[in-house]
Amino acid sequence: MKIKALPLFALLVACSTTTPKVDIGTLKAEIMQAEKNFNDMAAEKGVAEAFAAFAAEEAVIKRGGKLIKGRIAIAEWYENNSDPDEKLTWKPDFIEVSSSGDLAYTYGGFEFSYPDSTGTIITSTGSFHSVWKRQADGSWKFVWD
Repeated sequence: MKIKALPLFALLVACSTTTPKVDIGTLKAEIMQAEKNFNDMAAEKGVAEAFAAFAAEEAVIKRGGKLIKGRIAIAEWYENNSDPDEKLTWKPDFIEVSSSGDLAYTYGGFEFSYPDSTGTIITSTGSFHSVWKRQADGSWKFVWD
């Protein structure tokens, strides 16, 4: 009887999984830093370059009522539809991370400004919502913005 129970016990031990604990606080801090780095790059190098750099390969954005799918398409859209003089700043008011630690979402306020045809600066404000995905290298890239 003991011999028959041993394989069953070994199978149960082999199949048991222990999910490593995810430190949500640390991950939220990583996301906040990713948002800051993204915002800072937009200020320093332009909106187009920042969106191309922080988009995951499978990222999607909605602009002008259309979905732009994929990092390359997003970069091309911004190259064709942004003005080097436009400014975009934002900061998340809220961050949530999945219990698995591989997805997160943020939302908060943004300010967008650009010069019109007369040189007058037009400013608008609003809310943003982004979904972030942890990449294989441990970095965070947005998959929805």
